[in-house]
Amino acid sequence: MAKGKLPDAVRTFIVQSLACFDTPSTVVAAVRSEFDHEVTRQTVEGYDPTKRAGQGVSEKWRTLFEETRKAFIENTAQIGISHKAVRLRALQRMAEKAEQRGNMPLAASLLEQAAKEVGEAYTNRHKLEHSGPNGGPIQTEETRARDIIAGKLARLTAGSGTPGGSGEPE
Repeated sequence: MAKGKLPDAVRTFIVQSLACFDTPSTVVAAVRSEFDHEVTRQTVEGYDPTKRAGQGVSEKWRTLFEETRKAFIENTAQIGISHKAVRLRALQRMAEKAEQRGNMPLAASLLEQAAKEVGEAYTNRHKLEHSGPNGGPIQTEETRARDIIAGKLARLTAGSGTPGGSGEPE
């Protein structure tokens, strides 16, 4: 179907969907579902100014694409799955279904995923500790071993002056 024959509502939907990083195949299915209108993948690609097929798209659609993409990238709060509560709720529904169907390995896996989600194992936030207790250095096996050896040497040398214990050179 030629671009000019698509209603503006369909064209707007295509451009905005592509700007939100939907694949052309996904957009084709969505147009079919939302508008009961058949479009090809190639037609959809023609509305993506970031692709070669869409280089000739009119300024109107290019501007809409750029504005939509900018808003989409800047405002992830509108995406439901970006919120922990939404993800946990979905995991709960999936775990309940898996359990009802007797798929215990899947249910266990989903429960583990939920536990990781609550523990923030799947976030981009990194909690870095730059110092140990009371602002001191972070203890590692190497620093503990060094401190133990230094302590023993200090005790030995404090009592006799040398590690040998007699005060006399060996």
